[in-house]
Parts: sequence; structure tokens; C-alpha cells
Amino acid sequence: MHDTARMDDFIFVDGAGLDTAEAYRLVIGCVVPRPVAWITTVDAAGRVNAAPFSSYNYVATSPPMLAVNVALREGETKDTARNIQANGEFVVNVATEANFEVMHACGENYAPHHSETEALGIALLPSCKVRPPRIAMAPVQMECRLDQVVVLGRGINTLFIGEVVAFHLSPQVYDGKRVDSLKLRPVARLGGPFYAGLGEIYHRPMLQRPPGGEGWQGSPRDPTEITPR
Repeated sequence: MHDTARMDDFIFVDGAGLDTAEAYRLVIGCVVPRPVAWITTVDAAGRVNAAPFSSYNYVATSPPMLAVNVALREGETKDTARNIQANGEFVVNVATEANFEVMHACGENYAPHHSETEALGIALLPSCKVRPPRIAMAPVQMECRLDQVVVLGRGINTLFIGEVVAFHLSPQVYDGKRVDSLKLRPVARLGGPFYAGLGEIYHRPMLQRPPGGEGWQGSPRDPTEITPR
């Protein structure tokens, strides 16, 4: 263990020299909640791979782009990373409370080139612009084409950035303009073996105008009028 010292009632952990296991435990415990990208890819033989990743988020809106970090597993490249690098295509399916157990089961350490969708009997739908199929039970599916590959840190982690070239949205969660998060009921990853649902929802007006003005209420009030809580 690294030396710790209390500074202003906080436990200080020096980031310099942290080994991979220690850094992993800290990061996944501190960066929460994390959305789950349930990614489908295909290999050269046409086998479909499905795997969840929680080091994931959107990184651009013009055009829409997603990024997912895929780490080596015991020094070996995972099927998802290998397939994306080989053909430059993947689909991000949104993990929800309704598909949670199946999504979680896809995280099992299957043998290389073994299809999780076949093993678990996951129904698939054809994509429109990319080869990997979509997961039918996911209410939101995003077809992506690879834009950039960035090897990070000591080479254990690789960031794959993809452009969303097609969205598929269930009318149960999408009204033609907005995705209803309450109806979507996404699940998020926490530290260790824990996941979470949405829990309590907080509403606050947007304080800066976003693209398209979504949620914008006009100019924010004087910051001096805001009472800290």
C-alpha cells in the first residue's frame, strides 16, 4: 500500500506510482455513476460479440460521437477491441433495468471468438449502416463508425471514438424529439460489484444555452441571489 496522510481531514493518496489495481479501484469508486455501453461487434467469421463497458460517454455532438475505453484483459486484447480495430464498426446498445441481467451476463469472461449472443439466446436486429447487429431488447441502439483510436497511459487502455451514423429509438422512450429518461430507466455502474438505477430525479433550469436550446429558460439570475445549500 502507498503511504497515506491526512490533509484537511481528507485521506491523501499520491497518484504517482499507483499500480494498475490500486488506480482501478480508486477511479471506478470515484467516477460514479457511469453509463453502460452494451457493445455489439462482429469478427471476420461473422460471429457476433456483445460486451458491456462502463468507461464510456459521449464526446461530441457535431457530429454525434461516442468514446469507449477498452482495457486489456490479462495482457490480451478483448474481442470487442479486436473487432473494432479490424472493421471499424460497432453498435452501442443502452443497458436498462429491463435488460440488466442479460447485459450483466455478457460480462462473463467468454473464450475468445465465442458469441455471447448465441450462448445467451439474445435476439438481434440488422443495422442499417454498419455490419454489427443491434440488440433487440435495448430501447436505444446507436450504430457507430470508428473515427479515432487513442492508446492511453502505459498501453493497457485504448480509447475508441466512433461517430454515431444512425440512431434506433423505441417509441416507448422517444416521442420524436426527446428521449424520456424515466421511461428509458437506464442502469449505471458503480464501484465493485454494484449497479444503480436513476433514483431520485432533480430538476434545475439550464444556466447556459445548450445546442438547440433544450431545457433553456432564458438568462440565469444573478449568481449573488443563489443561496448555497
